[in-house]
Amino acid sequence: MNLPDSSILKNIRFAGNENPGNSLFEKKYITIRCMENRLYSDDEVAYLPDISTDHTHFNEWVIRKKSSQRLIHYLTEKKKRLLILEAGCGNGWLAHCLSEIPHTEVIGLDINFTELQQAARVFNDNAHLSFIYGDIASGILQDRLFDVIVFAASIQYFPCLSETISNCLEHLKPGGEIHLIDSPLYDTRDIEAAKARSFEYYDSLGFPEMTEYYFHHDINCLQEFPHKILQNPNSILNKLWGTKDCFYWICLKK
Repeated sequence: MNLPDSSILKNIRFAGNENPGNSLFEKKYITIRCMENRLYSDDEVAYLPDISTDHTHFNEWVIRKKSSQRLIHYLTEKKKRLLILEAGCGNGWLAHCLSEIPHTEVIGLDINFTELQQAARVFNDNAHLSFIYGDIASGILQDRLFDVIVFAASIQYFPCLSETISNCLEHLKPGGEIHLIDSPLYDTRDIEAAKARSFEYYDSLGFPEMTEYYFHHDINCLQEFPHKILQNPNSILNKLWGTKDCFYWICLKK
């Protein structure tokens, strides 16, 4: 894969990986994203989470817009300088939205070099936003500490939930927070059925091996950490109101 031009590279920091974009996971992941119509044009990315009403995933973006607005409102109300890390930032749309919170600096981190290049390209002029190519578990962050770490529609690509949370807690300032949004979390009894559905889905696409990279996390694993459920899709009120909030919003504090 050819590296992007210098104007894009200046917005991406590398962690010693001399061959970005050539991992087997990324090649398969991007192929599937293309098949699912989840690779967006630069113009589309620039306006996300707003998207054309006739787009295949319009309803999904309605949900993600609502969850992102809630998170942004929550963080804005802190009325303080924030250094935010978005782990698994993809094309950078949410990192960009977070960077518009007053007095906020955002770093987007991902091992998906294809979409990370797009993020750096689309949001190249944003002085409050930068990107890192690498794995959060590799020590790439060194001793850097953040006020907030966000996983948005990404925690399912991290193998072990408790290990990932523990690692992130080491990169939080005192009183810092980890936010999990837009990702499925399961009760123990539902995990095997969810795994079967995922295998069936990836098998239908011709990539059954992708189940090796998609993880079904047990929400009960969070009991070992101080946390608060800010949005529960299974709550009585959520069901009575008939909302489309199908994901948990969980805040873990250091």
